Amino acid sequence: VQLQASGGGLVQAGDSLRLSCAASGRTGPRYAVGWFCRAQGKEHVFVAGISFSGNSTYYADSVKGRFTISRDNAKNMVYLQMNSLKPEDTAVYYCAARFSASQTVVTGRRYYAYWGQGTQVTVSS
Repeated sequence: VQLQASGGGLVQAGDSLRLSCAASGRTGPRYAVGWFCRAQGKEHVFVAGISFSGNSTYYADSVKGRFTISRDNAKNMVYLQMNSLKPEDTAVYYCAARFSASQTVVTGRRYYAYWGQGTQVTVSS
């Protein structure tokens, strides 16, 4: 499966952005999706994940109540609505996929085999 992330940009603290992740290719099997971010000089960090059905979601503590992950399987799209953005949210955001029929969302980067190219989010204070 190929992934394409988009929707990043430069915003001010308190603003909102919606990131999109378009999946193509082998999208027939059930796949879960995670969003990760990587700040400059740091490792990838799990942000949010969603099961193949959309019934299960999981968020990093740092974004709970501010970010919402959702998916539209008919369109092979996954979204990350980011509200109340903070300067510390500044990073490149990646969507990643793993084939899984489980309702459990996993947070480890090593479990996701397919990755998009990333989209930059910059939040100014």
